[in-house]
Amino acid sequence: MKVTSEQAKQLLTDQLSVWESARDNYKALEAVQVKELTVEGCTVKIQFNPARIVSSAAKVDTQSLKERKCFLCAENRPEVQEGLPDGSYTWLINPFPIFPEHFTIPVNKHLPQLIEKRFGDMLRLAQAAEHYVLFYNGPKCGASAPDHAHFQAGNKGFLPLEKELKKYRRIPIRTEKSARLSQVEDYICPFFLIEAESEETAEKLFVKLYNALELKEGEPEPMMNILTWYEDGKWSSCIFPRAQHRPSCYFAEGDENILLSPASVDMGGVFITPLEKDFRKIDAEHLEKILSEVCLDREKMYEIIEKLK
Repeated sequence: MKVTSEQAKQLLTDQLSVWESARDNYKALEAVQVKELTVEGCTVKIQFNPARIVSSAAKVDTQSLKERKCFLCAENRPEVQEGLPDGSYTWLINPFPIFPEHFTIPVNKHLPQLIEKRFGDMLRLAQAAEHYVLFYNGPKCGASAPDHAHFQAGNKGFLPLEKELKKYRRIPIRTEKSARLSQVEDYICPFFLIEAESEETAEKLFVKLYNALELKEGEPEPMMNILTWYEDGKWSSCIFPRAQHRPSCYFAEGDENILLSPASVDMGGVFITPLEKDFRKIDAEHLEKILSEVCLDREKMYEIIEKLK
């Protein structure tokens, strides 16, 4: 069974009718505070979302993961949480939403969060549920469950990048038949874009890119975030290579502290702040510094492009 957008939306409606705490969080989202900033000439949003403290402050070190039950495994989910089967995955509503329609899509077995063999799954999920943007957070790039493979999905029209992608300059790197791998410039941070009309060509370009990315010692895969959506017969996949998990301000003391742990949604132009002090304080200069620390600089991007040529 392939889950469609309509089926996912019905799951959300059904779950919110019986799951009080999730319903409260979605209701609170309607009144969430948002402000806009201009970063590197791009409009981004800051969302003050207290419920996301669960994810932003998640401990993802090996010891902490061993000491807690995996909340994505079926046997550990809340009794009220129902899911929609989708092949080897299950669609679940995310009880701590960022999007008005927000889902987590875990694989049915407890397997680590790795993208290399699952990028094709991401494409298929995005095609079947084409009203949604699919996203992947690497094990040290914002995933609060790095021990359990999963994607997330949110309704289209929410992320600034999705709406404005066409206006950014592309530098072509490689082609695979009609598919194209480019570097996108003029955005808040440089990233790679795969545009393809076939799953096969998109996967081939992704494998080439994956193999060109730096694999740090002791890490299971190159650090990255991915946003993917399907529209007008074509996939668009934005791949953000990462330099590090969290910025220095995350660990700073006193007034210097900002609890912001960037993941795919932030890369898409919506930065999540679970603490009101950070929402009030954060400005374009803060975001530029955060992005300069967690994303690759243009020199590193150039080194990857050279490997791809």
